[in-house]
Amino acid sequence: MMAALLLRRDKRTTAAHLKADLQRADNSSGLRQLRELLDTVLDPERGSDPDPEGLDWCKWLLAGGDAFDEFCRTVRSYDNATLCGLVWTANFVAYRCRTCGISPCMSLCAECFNNSDHTGHDFNMFRSQAGGACDCGDGNVMKESGFCSRHRLKTGENVPSVPWDLLLMSEMVLPRFIITIIQYLRDGYTEPESAADRDLQKVLQQLEPHISFLEELTKMGGAMRTVLTKILTNQQTFKELSMGQEENVFAKRNYEKYLSALKSSGLVSVEEKGAGGAGAGTATDTSAGAGALSLLGATAAASLEDSSKEEDQDGLQGVGQRKRVKLSSSTKDPSIMDTLKHKCFLEELLFWTIKYEFPQKMVTFLLNMLPDQDYKITFTKTFVQHYAFIMKTLMKSHESDTMSNRIVHISVQLFSNEELARHVTEECHLLDIMVTVLLYMMESCLIKSELQDEENNRHVVVNCGEALLKNNTYWPLVSDFINILSHQSVAKRFLEDRSLLLLWMSFVSYFQGMNLNKRELNEHVEFESQTYYAAFAAELEACAQPMWGLLTHCKVKETQDYTKTVVRYCLETLQMWFDAIGFVDEPSLNQLTFHLPLHRYYAMFLSKGVKCQGLDLDSLLPDQEMLMKIMVHPLQIQASLSEIHSNMWVRNGLQIKGQAMTYVQSHFCNSMIDPDIYLLQVCASRLDPDYFISSVFERFKVVDLLTMASQHQNAVLDSEQERPMLEGALTFLVILSSLRIHLGMSDDEILRAEMVSQLCMNDRTHSSLLDLIPENPNPKSGVVPGSCSFEEMLSAVADFKAPVFEPGGSMQQGMYTPKAEVWEKEFDPIMVILRTVYRRDVQSAMDRYTAFLKQSGVNTGNPWPPYKERTPLHPCYRGLARLLHCKTLHIVIFTLLYKIWMDHQNMSEHVLCMVLYLIELGLDNQVQDDKVEEEPCIEEHCHDSWFPGTSLLSNLHHVINFVRVRVPETAPEVERKRERERERETPPSTSSESAGFGQNLREAQVFSLVAERRRKFQEIINRSNHEASQAVRPKSSSSRWLPPGSPPQLVTEILEIRESMLSLLVKLHQKLSAKQNSLSLSWLAEVDPAHHAHGDGLTAIERILAKAAARSRHSKRCLQEICGKVCPPVPPKKNSPGDKKSMDKEERRQRARERQQKLLAEFASRQKSFMETAMDVESPEADAVMDVGSTEPLESEVLYDCVICGQSGPSTEDRPTGLVVLLQASSVLGHRCRSDTPKRLPTTDEEHIYPEDTCGATNDVRLSLMQRYFKDSSCLQSVSVGWDGGVYVQTCGHTLHIDCHKSYMESLRNDQVLQGFSVDKGEFTCPLCRQFANSVLPCRPGRGMETGAWHTPSTKSLSTLVKEVEDLQEQLGIFPAESNLSKEMESVIKDIKNTTQKKYMDYGKNPGSPDNDFLFMYSVARTNLELELVHRGGDLCSGGASAAAKRSCLNQLFHVLAMHMRLYSIDSAYNPWTRLTQTTHSREPEFCDDERPEVPMLFRDVPSLLIIFILTMPQPLRKEHFTCVVKVLYSLQFTQALAALSIRFSREERLSWSNTGAAKKNMPNSDKSWESLLGHVISELTKAKDVYDTNSEEAFVLSSSVWSPQSIEFTLQQFCLPFLRLSCLLQHHLYGDSLPGCLVEEEFSLLTGCLSLTGSVQSSGSMSSAACLDWNFNAFDLINQWCSEVVALSSTPSQQSVSLLVQDPQWAAPRLLHLPDNYNTIFQFYHRKSCTSCGKTPKDPALCLVCGAFVCLKGHCCKQQGVCECVLHSQHCGAATGIFLLVNASVIIIIRGHRFCLWGSVYLDAHGEEDRDLRRGKPLYLCEERYRVLEQQWVSHTFDHINKRWGPHYNGL
Repeated sequence: MMAALLLRRDKRTTAAHLKADLQRADNSSGLRQLRELLDTVLDPERGSDPDPEGLDWCKWLLAGGDAFDEFCRTVRSYDNATLCGLVWTANFVAYRCRTCGISPCMSLCAECFNNSDHTGHDFNMFRSQAGGACDCGDGNVMKESGFCSRHRLKTGENVPSVPWDLLLMSEMVLPRFIITIIQYLRDGYTEPESAADRDLQKVLQQLEPHISFLEELTKMGGAMRTVLTKILTNQQTFKELSMGQEENVFAKRNYEKYLSALKSSGLVSVEEKGAGGAGAGTATDTSAGAGALSLLGATAAASLEDSSKEEDQDGLQGVGQRKRVKLSSSTKDPSIMDTLKHKCFLEELLFWTIKYEFPQKMVTFLLNMLPDQDYKITFTKTFVQHYAFIMKTLMKSHESDTMSNRIVHISVQLFSNEELARHVTEECHLLDIMVTVLLYMMESCLIKSELQDEENNRHVVVNCGEALLKNNTYWPLVSDFINILSHQSVAKRFLEDRSLLLLWMSFVSYFQGMNLNKRELNEHVEFESQTYYAAFAAELEACAQPMWGLLTHCKVKETQDYTKTVVRYCLETLQMWFDAIGFVDEPSLNQLTFHLPLHRYYAMFLSKGVKCQGLDLDSLLPDQEMLMKIMVHPLQIQASLSEIHSNMWVRNGLQIKGQAMTYVQSHFCNSMIDPDIYLLQVCASRLDPDYFISSVFERFKVVDLLTMASQHQNAVLDSEQERPMLEGALTFLVILSSLRIHLGMSDDEILRAEMVSQLCMNDRTHSSLLDLIPENPNPKSGVVPGSCSFEEMLSAVADFKAPVFEPGGSMQQGMYTPKAEVWEKEFDPIMVILRTVYRRDVQSAMDRYTAFLKQSGVNTGNPWPPYKERTPLHPCYRGLARLLHCKTLHIVIFTLLYKIWMDHQNMSEHVLCMVLYLIELGLDNQVQDDKVEEEPCIEEHCHDSWFPGTSLLSNLHHVINFVRVRVPETAPEVERKRERERERETPPSTSSESAGFGQNLREAQVFSLVAERRRKFQEIINRSNHEASQAVRPKSSSSRWLPPGSPPQLVTEILEIRESMLSLLVKLHQKLSAKQNSLSLSWLAEVDPAHHAHGDGLTAIERILAKAAARSRHSKRCLQEICGKVCPPVPPKKNSPGDKKSMDKEERRQRARERQQKLLAEFASRQKSFMETAMDVESPEADAVMDVGSTEPLESEVLYDCVICGQSGPSTEDRPTGLVVLLQASSVLGHRCRSDTPKRLPTTDEEHIYPEDTCGATNDVRLSLMQRYFKDSSCLQSVSVGWDGGVYVQTCGHTLHIDCHKSYMESLRNDQVLQGFSVDKGEFTCPLCRQFANSVLPCRPGRGMETGAWHTPSTKSLSTLVKEVEDLQEQLGIFPAESNLSKEMESVIKDIKNTTQKKYMDYGKNPGSPDNDFLFMYSVARTNLELELVHRGGDLCSGGASAAAKRSCLNQLFHVLAMHMRLYSIDSAYNPWTRLTQTTHSREPEFCDDERPEVPMLFRDVPSLLIIFILTMPQPLRKEHFTCVVKVLYSLQFTQALAALSIRFSREERLSWSNTGAAKKNMPNSDKSWESLLGHVISELTKAKDVYDTNSEEAFVLSSSVWSPQSIEFTLQQFCLPFLRLSCLLQHHLYGDSLPGCLVEEEFSLLTGCLSLTGSVQSSGSMSSAACLDWNFNAFDLINQWCSEVVALSSTPSQQSVSLLVQDPQWAAPRLLHLPDNYNTIFQFYHRKSCTSCGKTPKDPALCLVCGAFVCLKGHCCKQQGVCECVLHSQHCGAATGIFLLVNASVIIIIRGHRFCLWGSVYLDAHGEEDRDLRRGKPLYLCEERYRVLEQQWVSHTFDHINKRWGPHYNGL
């Protein structure tokens, strides 16, 4: 009842009244009133929708009688927050500074970033993916030096304390408000099974205003946040309000809904708990560890068998039951699994936030509260408490991507803070929760592993095809885990907790052996699975990154124990894994998995322990047997890599190649291939070397190949696979014995080696280098990309190549290229091979190395990969050198040297190269404990009889006499033996060591790798007989099958060899050099190994021999012996004729080479000449077709070559020839301004661009002014249009028959290939030079230039010429006869009209009238002349034929236009010619009253008149007539100059000059003196009413300087120059007159001379503009007449007539806008600016670089008639050419008509590269050269020719 009363009063007074009541000491009545009021206002039962009225009441109540805005302001003034805490959502642009950040996740909002000083820091801008919050002011996350000015001050101290009554109402009202929200959330929630997601969305939409209101409150600052925290965390209030009052049914109902929602919140659902209860009880007694371990064992396998497939909400229940309960017992805190209980509002709000899948508004509200410390701690605990529930919800969510982002948005704010993370780890068992939840997550997608023993395998792995892995759903969890492991205190806790480590190992083992590949042997797989993406991502993110995180905390001696523990657990888990997959000693055939995270954990901790913690390697290693097992799978991967590259896996599809590439790719290699190779190095250093080597060759399947026999059988390889596999095996051994990444290199050395290998493959940009160099993936590690060590190292090894620009070339980026000394000393082919993803990169590196050697003058022909000395091994790994000193390897080396020398099949240069590399490595890495080098030969049986000892040095010179081989019966060896037996019975033994034949036989042992391995294996493993007997199967365990049609039987033969490795090397040297005794005796004496660093195979052999000789006396002796026996010629056939032949061969080769060179040179010169004609290459000789430069008379007809049919001939009426032209509309001229400095792009709200002063705008205004006062037809002949949207015609200079062109177009039309142009619009590419074109301009038949008689200088007087011109004009246009030529000319005219838009053609009052057409046509000529002038730099000083002239086809264009314009004859009554050359009698009576006057002569545009006269007179025109026209028009132009000048004078100056003029008037030649003429003009114009009075004095204060005669003369010349330039250019095109160059000062005199305005060219200095005048009539009378036309204009307001008089014909060159230096200036101003037309912030804003317009790219908001805004703007601003800068991408796109292309960027970073889409976010700076290139392409209209990648835009940009 009371509430009803309150409701009736207005809200403001009620609020004030209540506040007063509540402030009293006894406030019970106030409280009661408030409660009743709120019950009514906030009653959830009032309807299903929340009531906006209620929200309004709350606002008034909170403010307690004030206005709400007022209240907000007051509260803000008490803000004591020291943190920024601004929360943003996805796509927001923020900054990250690595220099200031403590945590890698640190980020700043733009405002804080710009208000702090980060100059010189390593920062970047980024687009937030998941959202984030600003860390400014938070000392835990960033250094204080980086705080912005606002948050640097500890604001808290000087803020007054909050008055108690200010927030009194808030404390009362808000709890009720929050419970209302919660009740809505409870009520709206229905279990997902029963309802669709859209219901949840609906509830959220209704609550939107309420949650926004909460968000608003958080933004009021610290004071309000404190109140909110109090309410949210108060358990008492929650108790009172949560249950709802007894009588309130609605509240009761939704409370029950809430309880039922809570039930399913545990990880283990309730029913399961009941079932597993007993189990849990007993399991707790066993130690936690055992529980976890048994997980891997039997339980998993057993429960898998009988698991029923029904899905409960937790996935595979079968794996679960026992297992999950075990899990909960092994973690210390069973409560992780339990259902949640809530004690305060905050907890329930978070719960609903999760249930509703993290709505953005709620997330923002919860995060906005974080600057409050109490809240932060409580919230973090709450978050951890709900962690398991969050992940459970995530797994079920349909929108897991969005949800993941929102989760991380929150968690990254909480866990980046070390204090907090440690706190919740201790109090809430955060680590246990995370690991348990991770295990729980992965359990939902386990499958039985099929690795090794497919039937009885007990191991389970994750299934990479499951959505959980495919969609990366586990990402938020893993990312949080990595984040908290980056804190030392947390990581230590993890490493100390045994049970956690065990759980973690079991988690990692789920990934061991996942995504198993089985080699397809018969047919190609039907479906290529793409699961490998998921597998690699999972291993990297879920296993490797946490590993790197842990490793960063194991850097010092004190942390030794951690490493020991981890290593121990790794080994235990590995042993369990071997047992589970049933592994004995051989890997199963044709299976391959790239995923061995357990091996890699073990390897990396080993490496770290030895490198940083000083641990002894042996203390961490298991027994030999375990080592043998550990080595198998990594070795299998290495062999498989080779198989994949040998195309043995080709039937598995492309994806297997993808896996092989990913495995070595830069982001993965240091977590995958590097640990694998390191592990193999460890195994090799500890196992028996003979065993290891033979394992390698067996794994690589090349054992059968290693025989001395020339033929062999290989059971496992096809013959074309043998060579690549052998190369693979040898290369692997070289990598294994020479790679030092984990064996003693320092971090800096590693970085250097990585950098050098990447740079050697290709020049790299800075960013691609950063990307390609494997960094330690943990962001806190030492080598952060961009840290100073990276930059220092880069400058040490590489030179920067600044980007170069060929106009018309592609845009280069700044590149780094290796320094010369790097190529010389550091190029390491082995490292390159290890790091290449594509095999072609190895070749590329070798090619670059070869090029470098050529350049530096070391000409080696075909250099071999250089040998690089290695850093010494860490003492722990000394054993690795034994690999190089074991007999097995020496036998292999010997065999291969022999085979190469004998030219056996499947040997290659690469094999020899690697063999030599191995020998050299062996010579360089001696085993320390060797005895005296010549040790006595202890005779062992078995293969040891090959070599006496293990030292490579002593074995090098050991001679091997006989070898027993098994060969097929058909082999040549068998044949030879039979022949030998016929000749004599026993081969005598000549070897020095042997005594008698018996020993030979014993010495000639069969060398069998496999048997050897078995024997060694037996010794090491004395297992039970049963297993032992299994292990001694004959040959390799691969069951050998003989294919049908069995090969011939193998027989044993004895070969006589009698060579040592040294002698074979010498012989190979001879073979390679093709000389008999290539090594003379003296050679050894003078050898110097250093000289041999670079070179081919010969150099390599020489280097090895030199080293051997230097290191052992015995070797030296043997060498001298070998070289001493000058070898007898090998077979008797090759005597001298052979030598002669080889000589001839050399000569022949030489000649062939010379011939080739000659051909190439010829080709190059042809190509050059073609390029010069086709492209814009500045070249002096002009093309024959366009012979504009030649002046000698050409009497014959011009011949044209047709580029289609290849015939040459004249252009005729019936079969006209045409020029290939491109017509395009252009507004470049219209964008010219008066000033030379370009306009600036506005980057603040104050700056603007005014388009009024452009040439186009000025001319439009002028025309419309004239049309207001004068006769339309006369107006249309007084100006030119085409400044905007004029048609520009350019050609590539090639000609074709028009009928050929038509058939060419037909063939293009039928061509189905997708072209970059539209044939229907008449577009094509020139058949010869492929330049873009869209029309053909017919060439007029007849002679090229007007020659002979047309050129002779005229002797007639001016007045006769004037009369002749008049007569010529009177001749009527004769319609040409209908011919093919005239048809073509008409069709070109049609093309020209279609090129531009309608609005640029209709300027007259009645569109479509002949006058209109006439204006348009002569303007086309004007546009082309003006543009050529612009291309020549705006004047004719440069002279000559310019590049632009090459493209110009003005001569042909003029004839086409003239033919068209002869159709219009000018009515003689209105012919301006008569008014120019004689005084007419006044024609007043003819005018009707309504008829407007004609345009006065002084208002007309003189160049337009020139073009009209030329085009309307019969062609070809005599030169004398042309000169006459120019002379007459010059006098008009000069008079206009005088008039314009006189208006600029002040009144006094005018008076004095008119007096001076009057005085000079009667002198002789007064009509050639500007003083007299100026005086006359002034006196005449003074008669007109107020022409001179309009300009108020102040307007011309600008020209305060007094006019001197010199300045007047200069002004007059400048005024007339544009006309003279155009006339001269026209004369040049019509008559072929040359254009001599000159200085700028001399231009005027030069041009008047060219146009024969001056009788004789005077000395340039004293040139007077008036002296060029040549009047055919009394000057003063003519001027009288022209001025009187102006005087007679009584109707026009004087202001206008003045503006028409003062037309300044000069314009500066067209320029694009001036851009700021730093891109950030543009980005910050424009990326959030709202669009002017639609008011929204565009998604893709763009800027027009011509006029600065801001437009929406692809925005549907600004579409008009289906055309998007950029395209519209390009039509409006550039007549269909637009240049736009995309603000969010920093790139420029060009729109040309219906096509567009990406041009590139004009902003580059400090390393000279673009940053498209601002992905890297580094600061970008304007690159002036690029911008100039862009501007030049715009002005010269060459976008179409230079940019290649065009596509249609379908009006969608």
